[in-house]
Amino acid sequence: MGLLLFVLRLPGVLLWLLSSLITVATVYPLCSVEVRAAMNRAWSRAIMFLCGVRITVKGAPPPSGTALWVANHVSWIDIYVLSSVRAVIFIAKAEIRSWPVIGWLVANVGAVFVSRGERHSLKKVADQMQARFAQGQVLGLFPEGTTSPGNDVLPFHSSLFDPAIRTGVDIQPVALRFFHQGRRSAKVAFVGEQSLVGNLWVLLRLTGVEVEVEFLPMISAETAKALGRVGVARHTHEVIGDAVRETGKAAEETQAGVALEQPVAVAEGRKV
Repeated sequence: MGLLLFVLRLPGVLLWLLSSLITVATVYPLCSVEVRAAMNRAWSRAIMFLCGVRITVKGAPPPSGTALWVANHVSWIDIYVLSSVRAVIFIAKAEIRSWPVIGWLVANVGAVFVSRGERHSLKKVADQMQARFAQGQVLGLFPEGTTSPGNDVLPFHSSLFDPAIRTGVDIQPVALRFFHQGRRSAKVAFVGEQSLVGNLWVLLRLTGVEVEVEFLPMISAETAKALGRVGVARHTHEVIGDAVRETGKAAEETQAGVALEQPVAVAEGRKV
C-alpha cells in the first residue's frame, strides 16, 4: 500500500515542482507583494494536499499586517504548513540555498538566508528582515536553528529576535504538533542524517499524517521591547515548549503511562 501511494503521489509532486519553477522564473517577479503572497499560499496548500498532509489550525493568526511568527522546527514541510495559513517569508539557514532545485526555488520566492556564526551575515539578515516588515509581510523564524523529532523544543537562539523588536512588530509564538494515525509521531520528522529525498520517500508512503498548528497569544511590540531579545526568546521557548509537550505528554500517558520531560533552556548566540 505504501509503495502504491508513493507511485500515485510522486507525479503530482513533480508536476507541482515543475510548475512552481516555471512560474517563479517567469511570472512571479512581475507580480505585486499581495499577488505573490496569494501564490505562495496556493502553492503551499497544493503541495500539502499532494503529500497527503492534513492541517488543523487552532488559535488566532493575524489575518493581515506584519508580524514575526516563531515556531518549533520538525520538518521541511513546516514552511508549507505555515504558509498554508498565511503566506510567510522564512529565515532559513544558508545551506538550503545549495540544495538542488529546491534551493533556487526557495531563494527566488524571497527567503532570507543566514550563515551560522558569521557576524556580517546577521547584519545583512537584519536589514532584509526590516525591509520585509516595511512591506507588511509576515516573517517566519525557527529559532532552534535545526529540526527536532517534535516531542519537545530545543534551546532557542535569541539573535534574530532583535530586528523584529527594533522594527516594532508583534511577535506570535506558534506550536507545531505532528500526528500519524491520530497519535503523536516523529515518522516524518526531518532529523539526523536523513536526506530530503529520503524524507519525501517516507512521507509519500504514509496516510493519516496531520499537523496541528496552534497560534499562541501574541506578544505586542511594546511587550517585546520591554522584555528584550533574550526575554522574548525565553518566553516564546516556554510557551511553545508547553504547547508542544502538552499533547505529547497526553499521548505518552495513553500509550505507556510515562510522560517525557525535558529541561527548558534558552541559548544565546549568533548561530541559527
